[in-house]
Amino acid sequence: MVYLNFTDLSEETQNRLLETSKEDVKRKFGEAIRKYVNENHTCFETMIEEEALRNLYSYKYVFNI
Repeated sequence: MVYLNFTDLSEETQNRLLETSKEDVKRKFGEAIRKYVNENHTCFETMIEEEALRNLYSYKYVFNI
């Protein structure tokens, strides 16, 4: 679960969440993504960014008001 303060959804917080998601995606799917990138001649960072955005929807958020 991701705990957030409802009054602090600033750009900095959103960037922190995205970076956390990127690291999570790299840890879980990094090797599979690298294999796909090599086979299809795409950019690794772009693939990680796209998957990180999708990954954000899988988190359970708890908002403190």
